[in-house]
Amino acid sequence: MIESILLTAVRVCTFGAGRALTNASGFFFAPDESRLFLVTSRHVLCDAASGHHPERIEIELHTDPANLAAATGFSIPLYRDGRSLWRQGEDGAGEIDVAAIEIERAALPPTTLHAAFTPAHLAGRRDRVEVGSSLLIVGFPLGFHDQLHHMPVARQAVVASSFGLRFQGQGYFLTDARTHRGTSGAPVVMRLPDGDGSRGELPWLLLGVHSARLDAGGRDAEVDEALGLNCAWYADILLTLTRD
Repeated sequence: MIESILLTAVRVCTFGAGRALTNASGFFFAPDESRLFLVTSRHVLCDAASGHHPERIEIELHTDPANLAAATGFSIPLYRDGRSLWRQGEDGAGEIDVAAIEIERAALPPTTLHAAFTPAHLAGRRDRVEVGSSLLIVGFPLGFHDQLHHMPVARQAVVASSFGLRFQGQGYFLTDARTHRGTSGAPVVMRLPDGDGSRGELPWLLLGVHSARLDAGGRDAEVDEALGLNCAWYADILLTLTRD
């Protein structure tokens, strides 16, 4: 049996001007039974500051439930008629580094094997998330993964700031974990207690979307170690981004 959390995450490769550009992470989110979205960091799809403007992305899909080595690339255009196809959000503090792009279910191979988070997997008032709570960040650091079975890897993390409060007034909380380039867009999740079957076959809470490492502005690079902290944008933004 394959753990369902590993089937939520996919490697995201960006392409532009006929060449490969970057590797990142993403995951599936289904707001209802008929629609499916790929979620990643907004800067993966467009980052004006670095001049990153890919034309399309490609993800890897499992195509045979009986053979995890069987996979195919699935291309997703980012523009149509000159207009971007992804959805991104902002709030009073500015842009939110999360993007969602809808996938046409009918275009997927009929035997596609994947798992998707739903609104039921978002944290609610009854879900206890505290500073120090154990988390996983499931993704593709530096593009690294099980290339035979096309599976992501997981990093252990903890909640490093008060969950529910906007750190520095921004729409994210902090995690303490070792991360690398390529992890942008990975789901930040917390395991549900054993016996809690309220989320079906995917017993995880989706708390956030990993964005980037956060460091102290005045750190002396020669004397002080990096903080090892990361920004995770609150996942409830997905309810807004995937609304009809």
